[in-house]
Amino acid sequence: MAWLYLVLAGLFEVGFTTCLRYIDGFRSIPWTFAFLVCVAVSMVLLDLATRTAIPLGTGYAIWTGIGAVGTVVIGMIWFGEPATALRIALILGLLSCIVGLKVTSGH
Repeated sequence: MAWLYLVLAGLFEVGFTTCLRYIDGFRSIPWTFAFLVCVAVSMVLLDLATRTAIPLGTGYAIWTGIGAVGTVVIGMIWFGEPATALRIALILGLLSCIVGLKVTSGH
C-alpha cells in the first residue's frame, strides 16, 4: 500500500506544479485552492508512504522523480514545450532511476 501512496503523492505533486501555471500570484482563487489541496494531499500521502514501509530518502527521490517527469510531460503535452529526442531520452533516464530506486529499496 505504501508504494501506491507514493505514486499517488507524486501525481498530486504534478497537480500542484501544474496549478502553479494558473494561480496568477495567488489571485486566482480556484487555482490557488486546487494548488493548496494538491500540496496537502501530496504531503500527506508522502508521509504515509515513508512513515514505515519506504525509506525516507528513497521515497523522497521517487516522489520528486514522479513529479519532475510528470511536470515535464504535462509541459510538453499541454503547454507546447519542446518534445525533442534528447528531452525524451532524459525523461526515460529519470524513469529508469525511479524504477531502480524502487527495485533496490529492499521493501
